[in-house]
Amino acid sequence: MKKIISVIGMLILFTVLILVGSTYAASLDTIDLEINKTLVHPGEEVKLTVNFGTDLGAYTVNIDYDDNLFEYVSAEGGTVNQTGDKVKVVFYDSTGGTNPRTNMSVIFRAKADITTSNPTEFSFTLEGLANADASVTYDDITTPIVKNVTVEPQYVDYTLKLEHTGAIIKEKENNMTLSYASPMGRYYEHARLIAEATTPTGATVQLLGTDQAGLEHDIIQSGWGDAQGYKIGGKDVSQVLKVRGIFSELGNYTITLKLIDRDHSDTVIAEKAFSFTAVEEGGTTPDNTPGTTTPEDTITPPAEESEKAQETLPAKLPKTGSNLYLPIVVVLIALLSSYIYFNKRK
Repeated sequence: MKKIISVIGMLILFTVLILVGSTYAASLDTIDLEINKTLVHPGEEVKLTVNFGTDLGAYTVNIDYDDNLFEYVSAEGGTVNQTGDKVKVVFYDSTGGTNPRTNMSVIFRAKADITTSNPTEFSFTLEGLANADASVTYDDITTPIVKNVTVEPQYVDYTLKLEHTGAIIKEKENNMTLSYASPMGRYYEHARLIAEATTPTGATVQLLGTDQAGLEHDIIQSGWGDAQGYKIGGKDVSQVLKVRGIFSELGNYTITLKLIDRDHSDTVIAEKAFSFTAVEEGGTTPDNTPGTTTPEDTITPPAEESEKAQETLPAKLPKTGSNLYLPIVVVLIALLSSYIYFNKRK
């Protein structure tokens, strides 16, 4: 009896092994996730593709994403079920293995109203995997496959300006306007505005501004605002400062404005140099200052040379040409002298 039971048990075991051998589970290690871009601007689309590395007749792909940043557009390679921040794509080859797939893809679009830089990720899991004829099933992939992406606007460089009207007067407070702006400025947590200057030998220049607390700052000496910097960035960034420039001597000056990032070793965000010429009040410029030109057709000789020239000129111009009376007079004088001489001898 025991032998019969043992034989029956062995037969059952072999039967189970044969049945299991026709459909067994395996690990699918060939899956790869591709993304066509890692930086996406508002309104742009991004495509993610799952490559299986083999023919599959069945699969379910689950995608998690941030629906504050992206919206689902379309998918290829199965029936789509989209809810909130999840997309599920299900595929089953109903032909029995004649139309398997080696990949599937999904497209998302970044939302148009994004104004900041946003790192985010797409997360994929897979289940229900089987080969083309369903003779092999594969283990579910429950550990997410992740692709990182950043959504940010198309930032525009900051522009710097230092403007004034009229002449720059030496030793006077010259009213000037200092500004920086961008229609879509990159975000910085600790930015700061500073200035540098080159001057004529022995000269100094100040660029003075008064903050909201009534404190005066020389931007060339100490920069503008909190020494640790301040936050800037976003849409239509603009700061305009009314400043006063004081130039100690006549001559040419250069003031270079810099917007720097304090969080990254004072990396320069934007930079521009401005040239100025300080003059005397009334507009008189120093010698050799650019802009003082004398047209050649207006050059006149010095007054002394002009007077000497007049002194050397004769009172009357001499007459030129022959005189007919002069030889007649000479002949008459000669005849008269001869007559007197001969009368005396007689």
